[in-house]
Amino acid sequence: MNNAAAALAALADPTRRQIFERLAAGPRAVGDIARGLPVTRPAVSQHLAVLKSAGLVKDQAAGTRRIYEIDPKGLGTIRAWLDQFWDTALASFKDEVEGTKGKS
Repeated sequence: MNNAAAALAALADPTRRQIFERLAAGPRAVGDIARGLPVTRPAVSQHLAVLKSAGLVKDQAAGTRRIYEIDPKGLGTIRAWLDQFWDTALASFKDEVEGTKGKS
């Protein structure tokens, strides 16, 4: 749960969400990610560091540049956390449809 909390906290920032959404299209260098955002390139690097620390992105060196991409493991952590609520919601829905909710 702690990893999910860190990931959700990282995505709470609108700029980090924008960066994360840009990476959904595929791996990108910092300069490409920063293009068109209302923050400086160093600020984008700082946001990427937070996303990386939360396990949502990973990077690799490509010459003098760093290429960032979404880390599927981080998304898996969030999904696993959300799944616990989904199971409960489905069970409640089933009970409601079958008319068994509140009956013993």
